[in-house]
Amino acid sequence: MGTPAQKNVSKIQTTYVAQQEYAEIASARKKKQVIRRLSVFFIFASLLSYLMISSFLSQTTKLEAKIAQKKQVDNQLAGLKKERDNLKQEIINLNDDDYIAKFARKEFFFSKENEVIFTIPDEKKEK
Repeated sequence: MGTPAQKNVSKIQTTYVAQQEYAEIASARKKKQVIRRLSVFFIFASLLSYLMISSFLSQTTKLEAKIAQKKQVDNQLAGLKKERDNLKQEIINLNDDDYIAKFARKEFFFSKENEVIFTIPDEKKEK
């Protein structure tokens, strides 16, 4: 009961046994080759996936920056359009003699004959 008895069995050297041994060796080689191919494929696929994901993330970051810049430029454009419209209106007003006279009286304190100008301080300007 202690140690198992060793059996002396010799192999039969026939062509069938040799073919089976050769088939087992070939099968083992094929398994190694398949494992190598799959590991190379998975390494290549993971590398390609990493490159694609990093490229996607960098492009997303650049796109967000461009969108923020576009919003800023659009706001600036709207302000410039409003300023342009105000300047066009100012040009139209400056071609009007009544407006020029009113503007000169208001800003430069010009007066008509026998007219007295009183200036009242603006509360908004004082604050």
